[in-house]
Amino acid sequence: MRLLSFFETSPFEGIQQHAQKVKECAWAFQEAIECHSSKRCERFDHLRSEVIRLENEADAIKRRIRGHLPKGIRMPVHKFQLFMYLREQDSVLDAVEDTLDWLSFRPESSIPEALEKDFFLLTDAVVDPIEELNRMVSEAKIYFKTYSEKQRDLVKEIIRNLRNQEHEADVLEDKIKRKAFSMNMDPASLFYIVRLAEIIGTIADHAENAGDMMRAMIAR
Repeated sequence: MRLLSFFETSPFEGIQQHAQKVKECAWAFQEAIECHSSKRCERFDHLRSEVIRLENEADAIKRRIRGHLPKGIRMPVHKFQLFMYLREQDSVLDAVEDTLDWLSFRPESSIPEALEKDFFLLTDAVVDPIEELNRMVSEAKIYFKTYSEKQRDLVKEIIRNLRNQEHEADVLEDKIKRKAFSMNMDPASLFYIVRLAEIIGTIADHAENAGDMMRAMIAR
């Protein structure tokens, strides 16, 4: 059984490409949230279409990784772990698209002014771990080439950052829900706002899950 060469067909090359699409999607997502809250912005539909385009490109990369793993090779990680990681990283994109789909149900800005700042903070809080995913994959790829303990510690540090960022997002999500329930809001609007906060929060959840899967892959 031959050993997989990282200079030729490493699946981590594809995972890095997928992570880059996730990062690009995060930028469009952040701008789309800000646009939806502005009465002067008319680019929401364009930004949503951009997210859909990036998600489709990421899906193509995902299918290529799953369908073209070389046979008869020994990989540095178990194939099941690799696919589980990829699923969580891809779920980040799905949650971003779900958020923008949910926002599109109410084309006019439907976030109360009293909650706008909180939603911006929550958006920032989930974008941070998305960007951290790209860095984590890049550093993990180096680790699986060198098996340096120092490099492994660096990957573990990034994973800890992901957990902290997910916790921060959870705190902000709970804050929005508590505020929403204390406001004089009709039931439909209350449900819409609470559900919006939850969907945004799942972005950070999946990023943290991806970190947990990476932790399993670098475990000895």
